[in-house]
Amino acid sequence: MPGQNMSGQEEMVWTNAMTEEASAEPAPPGFWRALRRGFARRCPRCGEAPAFDGYLKVRDHCDHCGEALGSYRADDAPPYFTIFLVGHIVVPLMLWVEKDWMPDLWVHVLLWIPLSLILTFLFLPRIKGAVLGAMVHLGIH
Repeated sequence: MPGQNMSGQEEMVWTNAMTEEASAEPAPPGFWRALRRGFARRCPRCGEAPAFDGYLKVRDHCDHCGEALGSYRADDAPPYFTIFLVGHIVVPLMLWVEKDWMPDLWVHVLLWIPLSLILTFLFLPRIKGAVLGAMVHLGIH
C-alpha cells in the first residue's frame, strides 16, 4: 500500500498474507510436549492419533487434527541418534562385565549382539517419532 513519508515521497507498506494465514492456524506444541508425543509414536501436534502406519512409515496426515505428517522428512537422523543411544547403553555395560567377570568371547557375543539388536528395534521408531515431533515444533518440512 503506498503511503507518504515526512519528505513527501511515497513509500511502500508491505503486508504479509502468509503471516495472517498462519495466525489462523493453531500454534505448534511446545518442544518437549512435541518430543514426548512423538516418542510415544503419536501425532506431535495433537497427541491423539498414531503418527505411524506400521513400524517406521509415517502417515500422510493425522486422522485427528489433519497435520500433514508425510511432508516432514525424518529419515536420516533417527538411525544416527539410535546408534548413539544404544552405544552409550551397551558399551559401558560391556566394559563393566568384562572388568568384573572377564567372561569368554562367546558370552560377550551371546549377550551384546542380541541386546544391541533389541534396543535398536525398540528405540528406532520412538526416536524417529521424537525427531518428527521436533520438526513439527520447529516447522521444518
